[in-house]
Amino acid sequence: MTDTLNETGGDLLAGQPLRIVERDGVRYTLLGTAHVSAASVQAVEQAIGSGRYDAVAVELDPQRLQALTNPDALAQLDLIEVIRKNRIALFAANLALAAYQRRLAEQLGIEPGAELKRAVVLAQEHGLPVHLIDRDVGLTFRRASQRLGFIGKLKLVAGLGAGLFSSEDVGEDEIEKLKQGDMLESSFGEFASESPALYESIIGERDRYMATRLREERTDTQRNVLAVVGAGHLAGLARYLETDTEAPGPLRQALEAVPKKRNVPWVTLTILAVVLAGIGVGFWKGGMDMGAHMLATWALYTGGLAGLGALLAGSHPLSILTAIVVAPFKPFRLSIPTGAFAALVETRLRRPAYRDFLQLRDDAQTLKGWYRNRVTRVVLTFMLTNIGSMLGLWLTGFTVYGKLV
Repeated sequence: MTDTLNETGGDLLAGQPLRIVERDGVRYTLLGTAHVSAASVQAVEQAIGSGRYDAVAVELDPQRLQALTNPDALAQLDLIEVIRKNRIALFAANLALAAYQRRLAEQLGIEPGAELKRAVVLAQEHGLPVHLIDRDVGLTFRRASQRLGFIGKLKLVAGLGAGLFSSEDVGEDEIEKLKQGDMLESSFGEFASESPALYESIIGERDRYMATRLREERTDTQRNVLAVVGAGHLAGLARYLETDTEAPGPLRQALEAVPKKRNVPWVTLTILAVVLAGIGVGFWKGGMDMGAHMLATWALYTGGLAGLGALLAGSHPLSILTAIVVAPFKPFRLSIPTGAFAALVETRLRRPAYRDFLQLRDDAQTLKGWYRNRVTRVVLTFMLTNIGSMLGLWLTGFTVYGKLV
């Protein structure tokens, strides 16, 4: 492995971060780029235009490539399926990433990831095979989330929210870090660098995943491969590509797996146990009046605060009513959040139009836009209804516990 370009043809890419790895008869030229740099776009154009490579690999997955090359991709989204499959949180995270990228594009005059998009386009024009070697962003989010505790997840949401609604320009320090780092890492804010678990999922695992994909795509007709990746991945990618000995197929599957955890909501179950026990004791000791009063307290707090959350989201009156009615029945549907019901009703009654999807990237940058756009308002309905329902559960638990004591 070498860091120089002397063996690849002089100073074709002089000044660009670069590693060269030879393995299994294939020469991999790993070109490190800055996702917000015109110079990186030019370097990609020069490299592919040189005719020295048999294939081009890029730090993209099919979903991110579609987002870069097809602005109308979001218009094909089935929002009802997103809700039913409980992927609203992932969808909101993608909106935060898109909003962050749009801020960078407006400030710097270049679309983040332009060099990756250009690499794909030029490779296709030159008739070169294109390998998308990055892991699906949804898998990365889910694996990252599993590594975090409750507080970590709150910090993650806070970091995404700060990047989502901030109207300030991205600072020079942050831009410099981005030039040497990774788009996903930067979009999470400072929490990414402070959390080893999150950093490993977003950077470390993806380094190994991309190295595995390069080995997996190896063919006898592709002896010189150009890999275009963010500069922050360069060292790790080169190390794994050079030293990993595990078979690429099983290793890739292991890095894609999201283990199903026995996610028992012990806190929620404990509060529910206190509430139900308190209501039972109320009926036993205080008779029908006290028991009925506790039941009414439960319905008032859970349903009322869930409905308030839907109201704050600007939801349709029937969506608000759905939240009020469904929230008190939490003990019978632990795995289905109240917000899912309210969001489904909101989607049915105010079905997003094609224009809402087209304007999604712009509207997601401001709080006003979230309320104006029917897609993001469904997300708000889901999130704020769930927050209200959760607060209602906690408040009822404290109230009933107080009466028992």
